Amino acid sequence: MAQKPKVDPHVGRLGYLQALVTEFQETESQDAKEQVLANLANFAYDPGNYQYLRQLQVLDLFLDSLSEENENLVKFAIGGLCNLSPDRANKEHILQAGGIPLITNCLSSPDEETVLSAVTTLMYLNSPGRCSHPELTSMPVVQCMLRFSLSANTRLQNLAQIFLEDFCSPSQVAEARSQQAHSALGIPLPKTETPQQP
Repeated sequence: MAQKPKVDPHVGRLGYLQALVTEFQETESQDAKEQVLANLANFAYDPGNYQYLRQLQVLDLFLDSLSEENENLVKFAIGGLCNLSPDRANKEHILQAGGIPLITNCLSSPDEETVLSAVTTLMYLNSPGRCSHPELTSMPVVQCMLRFSLSANTRLQNLAQIFLEDFCSPSQVAEARSQQAHSALGIPLPKTETPQQP
């Protein structure tokens, strides 16, 4: 188990977050990287930290981590982005930094939590009723949501259904359905944790 970051308790919130970022950048240990990224993702849940996280370029750190081969780093990074994306300034940063393709790539993750966070992040980045970024509702994304809406996983099914109803036009959904009928390719559904049978 990785040790807790070596941080002086008197440095304040910004100092603490800075120490986490520094540890992430300097450590060679994958376990320590995972633990620090998980901590940063948790801090991203508090709107009081948004300004500090932007100042420390944690959004870019999360975006960069989406390309990692380590599934846990990807899971914590997309979780952090999901926590940050309801904020307008964070949303703009993610969109301007070219985050949409990185986030949509997470839809094909075998990890269920990664996929749920990716779908939720796309919803936060989108604006219902107005097409802000066509990439957010591109045909592959809509087709993916159609597949997820048939998932046995209720959370994924419900999120995908909301995405299709709130962010896609009926014509987009109809076109995706017709194209899907002719396509053998598709993004695989994430593996769900199934309880072991006795």
